[in-house]
Order: sequence, then structure tokens, then C-alpha cells
Amino acid sequence: MVRFGSTPPVSMSPTPQQIADLRLAASQMTGATRRAFQAEMTLKYCDGNARRAEDIFGWGRQNIEVGLAEKRTGIVCLSLHAAFSGRRRWEDQYPEAAETLVELALAHSQQDPTFRTTVSYTRLTAKTAMEGLRQQGLEAAILPAPSTMAVL
Repeated sequence: MVRFGSTPPVSMSPTPQQIADLRLAASQMTGATRRAFQAEMTLKYCDGNARRAEDIFGWGRQNIEVGLAEKRTGIVCLSLHAAFSGRRRWEDQYPEAAETLVELALAHSQQDPTFRTTVSYTRLTAKTAMEGLRQQGLEAAILPAPSTMAVL
């Protein structure tokens, strides 16, 4: 039903050349910039429908949805590049200390009592492991923080 004085929104259909240009433009961007661009083009050409944009432009639907959510909320999602900044893991920085920690953990490990799995368990706490590493003669400067030990 059409009401007088109002016109329904007209969805613009991009030409094949425009599609190619938009794909090229998006391929030159990364991260939040790319998502923002894809969200804008999705709103402009696909009425905000991520599935339609996926079909037309070949972009990832989840990526478009994240871009639309970022645009709607104003909150930009961080990528995992910040988490993997190039800093080496503690085990890679100090392989001798890591090997000592593994030997200490193996000394405290026990077999699954049911013998149904090959998994062994250890009751070694981070505090006990730190004390064991100190007793092995490792200097305090190379020992990880207790919070790091809890997740190793």
C-alpha cells in the first residue's frame, strides 16, 4: 500500500564495473577501515543486508555484520594483531627454564586413576612450581609472573 506524499526507498543496483571498483577498493584496506567501507557500501547498495552484499560483492558476511555493528554502536572491534604483537613467548625466550618446568611438572604428575585415557594430571600449583624453579637455581629475573605460571 502506497501512501500519498511518500515514496518507497529505491535500492540502487551497482553496475558490474562499480562492483569491480568496490571490490578493488576494499581489497586495498584492512581491519576497521575495510569493515567501515563494506558497511557503508552495504547500506548504500544492499539496504543494510549483509547476505545480499556477500552475494553481490563477494565479501565475507560476518565481516560485513561486524562493520554494520561498529557503525551502529560506534565501538570499533580490535583485531588479534594487538594480541600477537611479535613478542616471543616465555617458553621461547628461556627454553632451559621451560624444560626445567616440564620436568618439575612430570615429577608431580599422575595417571588417570581409571586408566581409560592416556591423560596424566598434575597437582602442581603455580606457587609450588615457582618455588621448585627457584630451588633449581633459576634466577628470579627470568621467572614468569605467578599469573603467567597459572596459565602455562
